Amino acid sequence: MSASVFDAFTLPSGHTLKNRLVKAAMEENMAAPGQLPGDDLFNLYDQWAAGETGLLITGNVMVDRLAMTGPGGVALERDTPLAPFKEWVAVAHGKGASIWMQINHPGRQVFRRMGGRNLAPSAVGLDLGKHSSLFDVPKAMSEEEIEDVIQRFADTAVQAQNAGFDGVEIHAAHGYLLAQFLSPLSNKRSDRWGDSLENRARLLREVVIRIRAAVRPGFAVAVKLNSADFQRGGFELSDAREVLASLEGLGVDLVELSGGSYESPAMQGRTADGRTLAREAYFLEFAQALTDASTIPLMVTGGVRRLSVAQEVLNSGVALVGMATALAQTPDLPRQWSTDAEASGEILQVRWKDKTLSGLANMAMVRRQLRRMGDGLPPARRLSAILSVVLDQYRLAKLTRSYRKALGLDQ
Repeated sequence: MSASVFDAFTLPSGHTLKNRLVKAAMEENMAAPGQLPGDDLFNLYDQWAAGETGLLITGNVMVDRLAMTGPGGVALERDTPLAPFKEWVAVAHGKGASIWMQINHPGRQVFRRMGGRNLAPSAVGLDLGKHSSLFDVPKAMSEEEIEDVIQRFADTAVQAQNAGFDGVEIHAAHGYLLAQFLSPLSNKRSDRWGDSLENRARLLREVVIRIRAAVRPGFAVAVKLNSADFQRGGFELSDAREVLASLEGLGVDLVELSGGSYESPAMQGRTADGRTLAREAYFLEFAQALTDASTIPLMVTGGVRRLSVAQEVLNSGVALVGMATALAQTPDLPRQWSTDAEASGEILQVRWKDKTLSGLANMAMVRRQLRRMGDGLPPARRLSAILSVVLDQYRLAKLTRSYRKALGLDQ
C-alpha cells in the first residue's frame, strides 16, 4: 500500500518531514536591501508554514551577489550576515515546517540590464528569437572560475546550515548554470567539463561532493534536475537517467524532477519541441521512467493542484509531491485537503502565442500574488495578465537601478 500525502517521510540523512507535500521554489524577488531576507519574505513563508505544507523550499538564493537571476533576489555568500536568515528559519520552524534553501547560479541567464557576472560553459547565448537581446552572450568559464563556483556552492550550503536551515537544494534545472553544463546545446566544451555526458555532469557531481563534505551528516542535500530540456537536441530523459544514477552514493537525499528553461518553459506547462505535457503533474510520466534508475527518493513538481493527483504521484513510487503556483494562489491548500478531499488549487496561466511573453506574464502574476501575501493580504481571486506584466516590469526596473547602484555597476 502506498503512502498517504499526510504520512511523514524520513530522508536518507535522517531528517523527518511531517508530510509528503512540499512548497517547491518560486522566485519571489522580494529581498530586503542588501539582498537579504526581510519582513516581506517572513510574512510570505509564515502563510505557507501555517498552511500545513511539510517542507518549504525557498526561491533562488544565489551563491554570488554579482550573478543574479533578477533584482530583489537573495544572495548568501561566505561573509553574509546570518541574522536575517535565522529569522527566516524561525518562521518555518515556528509552525512545524521544515525549510531548505534552494541555492543557485544563473550562468548565462542574467538579464543584460542587471549587469554583473555572465558566465557559462561556452560562449553560447540564449535563443529567445526576437527577445534574445534581453541577454548578453556569456563568457566561457575558465578552470579558475569553475573552481570558484564549486566553492561558492559549498560556502553557501555551510552558511545555510549555520543559519539553521534543514537542508539545501542544488538547482541544476531550468537552464541555470549547472543545467547549462548538462545540456549539449549550451555546453560545447571539449575538456573534462564537456563533450560526453559524464564530463558534462562533472560540475554537478563536484558541487554535491564538496557540499556533502562540508556539512554535517544530518543536513539534507537535494538536487533539482530536469527530466528533459524539451528542446530538440538538448538534455533528454535518457540523460536524466544516467545523471541520476551517477548521483548514487554521493549522499543525495532527494532529486526533484522538473523540466524546461527560459527557452522552453516546460515548468509552466509549455514546450519548445512540440511535446504535450499532462494537464497536472507535468513530469510524472518522466519520473515513472526514472524510479528504477537510482535508490535516491524522487520528488515531482509541476501543475499539481488536486489531492487525487498528489496521491497519484505517490502511488507511482515517487516519494514527495512538489507544488508551486497552486500555493501562490491557495497558500493553505494542504490544510484544506486535510478536511476536504475535493478542494482544488488554482493556477492562473496565460497562453499567448509568444511563449517568452507568456512566461513573463505567468511569472509576473505569481510574483504579484506573493507580494500580496508578503504585505499580509490574501491572494487575489483574479488578476489581469497585462497589468501584472506592466507593474512587474516597472518594479523590476526600479529594483535593477537600486541593485546596480548598490554594487557600483554603473561607475
